[in-house]
Amino acid sequence: MTYASALEALAPSTRRAVFERLRKGPLPASRLAEGLSVSRPAVSQHLQVLKRARLVREEARGRQRIYSIDPTGLEALRAYLDTFWDVALDRFKQTLETSRPKRSKSKRSKP
Repeated sequence: MTYASALEALAPSTRRAVFERLRKGPLPASRLAEGLSVSRPAVSQHLQVLKRARLVREEARGRQRIYSIDPTGLEALRAYLDTFWDVALDRFKQTLETSRPKRSKSKRSKP
């Protein structure tokens, strides 16, 4: 999967909320669903989309499924976003270099 699938997966606000809840560590689907305005089955569907985009991993622990952030998909998304940062920094540097007054190299006269 690429950064594009990650961006598409994170487009819906509910899905982003589910993903962001995993920031602090792995959680079962039941905990991920707490306080959301959608049903637990809907949260499970959102988790499946996040899994396909390689943003979330699923681990079986007994009868429970524990979800965590998948660093593989997150790294692909970060690498894509970092390209914007690199371009922004380069343009900032160019702006500073072109707007900075040139220092004259005038020679001081000796007394």
